Amino acid sequence: MDRREAREALRRLEAHEPFVRAVVVRSVGSVPGKVGSSMLVGGDGSTVGTVGGAALEEEVKRLARRAFDEHSGGLHHFDLAAWRPGGLPSLCGGAVDVAIEYVPARPNLLLWGGGHVAQALAALLPTLEYDYSVADDRSEWVAVDRFPTAARREVVAPERVWEIFEPATITHLYLLGYDAAKDLELLASSLDRFPNTIGLIASAAKREHMYAALRARGVSREALARVRSPVGLAIGAESPAEIAVSIVGELVAGMHPTSLGTRTIDSRPSLRENDAVPRPP
Repeated sequence: MDRREAREALRRLEAHEPFVRAVVVRSVGSVPGKVGSSMLVGGDGSTVGTVGGAALEEEVKRLARRAFDEHSGGLHHFDLAAWRPGGLPSLCGGAVDVAIEYVPARPNLLLWGGGHVAQALAALLPTLEYDYSVADDRSEWVAVDRFPTAARREVVAPERVWEIFEPATITHLYLLGYDAAKDLELLASSLDRFPNTIGLIASAAKREHMYAALRARGVSREALARVRSPVGLAIGAESPAEIAVSIVGELVAGMHPTSLGTRTIDSRPSLRENDAVPRPP
């Protein structure tokens, strides 16, 4: 990875944007991109760097788009020889293996309500290099001594949260059970304006009352299905610290889905030297 790619990767990490990194990890014979050649692909299709150009690069871009859809990458083999079955339209004659890595957006949480669960979460998140901000309409609950590592601490009414926070920069919103009526107002506006993960701490009864009130406002059941409640992994958490651990566990699981694995573009197990020997058509 050259400095341009390193800077772009860091920029995207700090901006909480996902990206794909493609790296040539093995090559045999004549190929345009040598081992270590790499390329970053953004969600908008923009690229920095190269794995060799031409048909190979276009195929890697296609696989990058698939990686964004599936949130996973893999290892892919390419013959750069048009005369071989399944070969790319290239006359180089060599072959490469390209590793495609999906790099998810680094979590950037917004915690609504600066209570005990928020404090417990705030103690864990920096150890994972996950960013967070906290918002509450009570100034004493978002004081710096309660959340010294927060990126932002905002005193704001629930209906104004998305006026001072940019929804696209937040990856997870957690409504942490401070006040049912205020949670309801933020949840209602978030279902319209916030596109990412929403977690709600609520008892079954409170949740059903809130959902009923939202349905009465015209919110669809499909929209409500976006809300995760209860939040966190099902580990029997009861105390604020335990609930924080369950939420962090769910975040980590989302960053490293169990479906991740090595996949190849075809059934051949690896590169062999004779794969790269040009043969006449």
